[in-house]
Amino acid sequence: MEQVDAVKPLSRRGSERRYLVIAPSRDEASTLRTTLDSLLRQTLPPAKLVFVDDGSTDETQAILAEYRGRMPYLDVVRRVDRGVRKVGPGVIEAFNEGLGTVDLSQFEFLCKLDMDLDLPDGYFECLVAKMDSDPLLATCSGKPYFREAATGELVSEHIADEFAVGMTKFYRVSAWREIGGFPVSIGWDGIDCHLCRMHGMRATSFPDPELRFIHLRPMGSSHISLWHGRMRHGLGAWVMGTPPLFMLAATVYRLNKRPRVVGAVAMLLGYLQAWRQGVRRFDKPGYLAFVRSYQHLALVIGRTRAAERMRQRAAQGGRAPSLDGAMHGHH
Repeated sequence: MEQVDAVKPLSRRGSERRYLVIAPSRDEASTLRTTLDSLLRQTLPPAKLVFVDDGSTDETQAILAEYRGRMPYLDVVRRVDRGVRKVGPGVIEAFNEGLGTVDLSQFEFLCKLDMDLDLPDGYFECLVAKMDSDPLLATCSGKPYFREAATGELVSEHIADEFAVGMTKFYRVSAWREIGGFPVSIGWDGIDCHLCRMHGMRATSFPDPELRFIHLRPMGSSHISLWHGRMRHGLGAWVMGTPPLFMLAATVYRLNKRPRVVGAVAMLLGYLQAWRQGVRRFDKPGYLAFVRSYQHLALVIGRTRAAERMRQRAAQGGRAPSLDGAMHGHH
């Protein structure tokens, strides 16, 4: 496996650009220093970092005190300890509390950042350059890798290109406002990308070597167990509006990723359990129909082409392409 390369600083064209980082976190002392150090190394540092301590009971506050002198842009918001780490909607509730302490109009870009990452030095400067090169780009990220415990090998988390990852969700502020902010829902980091396309904008994660970053806690592993994390992923797919046919295809694809069978079974079980229990799905006018059309189309022409075709239709105010039409038009 290719190693994550050191990043050469890009042109300083965007050096005056202002981006806001909001970092909801609970009990992540074991990875906190690594992430804060990677922020300190950024060739384009944040204008402000709002660290939202969501009731941590570990050494989080002591570590933050160590970094205050080196991070003049650091603000800390402390929330009451709720006795449990809440994922999904709880993360966005904490994010929104941090956001409420700043004037968003003072920033061009906004990032929701997890505190279990090791980012390359030019990460944010490169994302700003990507935004500058594509005015339709609403949100973007690099690709996450995790280090295999047994071998030390870096392994890709296989993120689809048409999604910006939730752990470093980087937004153009104007686009974030246009979609109405992050949904307070499980699956929020997929729903928001669908909403971007519904508004005629792009969402993507770039495979560029200079944007690869290390996820210190593999995605989907959950704070409880990997099985629980994959079950939650299936629940999120249901809430997000994923139709059964696409979910079945996604489960088969999941067999290529470790842990192969356990991860796939847990994901499908989480989806079926949510369906059986009648869990409420996220919806806005036209949203579920949009997702269904996109994912059915993706089964025929691939995710990337389907995402762009749906985005173009939305931008033109036209109807979403039907599956039949796609099949007849695809060679």
